[in-house]
Amino acid sequence: MKEFNVNIREEMTFYGVENTPLQHLLSIITGNLDSGISGNLAGIGIRRLAEMSEYEIMDFGISKKAAQRIVASFGLIGHYLKTKDEEQFVVRSPEDCSKLFDDIKWKQQEHFVVAYLDTKNKVISKKTLFIGTLNASIVHPRDVFREAVRLNAASFVCSHNHPSSDTRPSREDIEVTKRLADAGKMVGIELLDHIIIGSSGYVSLKEKGYV
Repeated sequence: MKEFNVNIREEMTFYGVENTPLQHLLSIITGNLDSGISGNLAGIGIRRLAEMSEYEIMDFGISKKAAQRIVASFGLIGHYLKTKDEEQFVVRSPEDCSKLFDDIKWKQQEHFVVAYLDTKNKVISKKTLFIGTLNASIVHPRDVFREAVRLNAASFVCSHNHPSSDTRPSREDIEVTKRLADAGKMVGIELLDHIIIGSSGYVSLKEKGYV
């Protein structure tokens, strides 16, 4: 077993991970999975394997710890692909913004998320900065612009969700937007829009005249 794992690690190093069979990658991920079991898992197909729970994987005769490693590996891939897709996203309109922040509309708590853009309005990074009720004392421009400067962003868009699904802007929403817009003009990193999003749709504060 030990010799088998050593050999396939050498194989991966020599040929590259993209040329290493799934069966052998599974052996490396789990640490001590024998070739028979890893072959059975590989045989069900990578798409099906990626959708399986740890308990379904355990039915193939491996330990819970090994199954968790496989699930975590696919979870890591999912995070990578999601980030890669976001970083290819170009913001041209409020509708684009709503698509970019669609993942927070079902959250049960308010999430304030900022997407930082380059000079062509392509997303450099998207980051959740605050969780909780939005107000001016929590959402401070310095936290927003510290990240913008670090990323050398040209502009940014932000969004927060309303769990109630009522997307009408509150006084606090408007105040936060104006503070960020004013600060952006001072430092030369423009706020392009602030989207309030909920299960019923979205509202652009730029379209409302607050940006």
